[in-house]
Amino acid sequence: MNIYLDNAATTAIDSEVLNAMMPYLYRYYGNPSSNHSLGRKVHEAIETSRKTIADILNVFPEEIFFTSGATEANNWAITSSLDAYRIKHIITSPIEHKSILETYTEHFYKNKIKLSFVNLDKKGNVNLGHLTKLLSENPRSLVSLMHVNNEIGNITNLEEVSEIAKTYRAVVHSDTVQSLGKIQLNLGTNGVDFAVGSAHKIHGPKGIGFLFARKRTTLNTLLHGGGQERGYRGGTENVASIVGFAKALEIADQNIEKNKKHLAFLKERLIGSLLKLGLDDFEFNGESDSLTNSLPNILNARFPSLPDNKLLLNILDEQGIQVSSGSACLNLSKGGSHVISSLYPKSDGENVRFSFSKYNSLFEIDTTARAIARAFRSEKRKIVVNELSYVHA
Repeated sequence: MNIYLDNAATTAIDSEVLNAMMPYLYRYYGNPSSNHSLGRKVHEAIETSRKTIADILNVFPEEIFFTSGATEANNWAITSSLDAYRIKHIITSPIEHKSILETYTEHFYKNKIKLSFVNLDKKGNVNLGHLTKLLSENPRSLVSLMHVNNEIGNITNLEEVSEIAKTYRAVVHSDTVQSLGKIQLNLGTNGVDFAVGSAHKIHGPKGIGFLFARKRTTLNTLLHGGGQERGYRGGTENVASIVGFAKALEIADQNIEKNKKHLAFLKERLIGSLLKLGLDDFEFNGESDSLTNSLPNILNARFPSLPDNKLLLNILDEQGIQVSSGSACLNLSKGGSHVISSLYPKSDGENVRFSFSKYNSLFEIDTTARAIARAFRSEKRKIVVNELSYVHA
């Protein structure tokens, strides 16, 4: 049995996406910068893909720049903003993705950029009043707030953030990786200056992302050595993956309401099943148990600790059920979740993120719930037996 519930980390590639990519891996292999028929055909595929993505997001094709992924795009947007606009103050939150927080920390120490963290409520929502105060004291700042948090699923209203920011001539950057293809994302009207996306979160290939940079913004050259991406990012393009990205977003956009309904159904089912367990010291993190304030495919819960330092994550993994303790990037750094520790600094127990996709079924959700119930019933019995043995002795 294999039940994959870590889709916020990455997703299985869609067969339609793979089929769209295959011709550009073995038949149309020309260099898109070459001035012959095969090169021109490949170049046309890139520009068609760029237009497809731009149309879905309601922006101009020339505002979309392909990158190796969202981490690169976040770094590019941040560095460009600080350099081009000579910004000396950054406003962000403590629960942003590491590609944002670590980049800001680097600028804070090396370039002496002032860094402020906007207040969050106990559920992890941005305090817009505090954001306004920070901007009034530090106009012409860079505001960087993600659209959907990758661990707790909280949705930030980018329109409200942008409206406040523009009052103080601030530049707005948002990590839109988790919201792309899952909820409506209109970059043409939501007011952000920079946004990023990644294909592998929406059943596309790994290693391809984009940076959206609004026409009015100034963008630094990221990679020198070629005229690719209109001279801003040199290097031969990852053609097959670009085609795959466009196809993945097209499929997601066409099925967005259908998928939202399916994912919300799975999420509601798991919420109900976990609550029925009646576990002590159990609760949901952030807004993740809300069907309106969080992404439908993310549920993050804090479970009571199991005896002998056992982890529920490992118990489930042994049964072929893959879940997460947080962002996949955190697993590489061997650290705990900075999102959970920021919101619940004194909490005990084990935090587990379940994240669903269109490929998950009700059977898989119910099977996961039963596996969790067995884990806690089993450990509870062991505790009772041990206590009885001790009394008898």
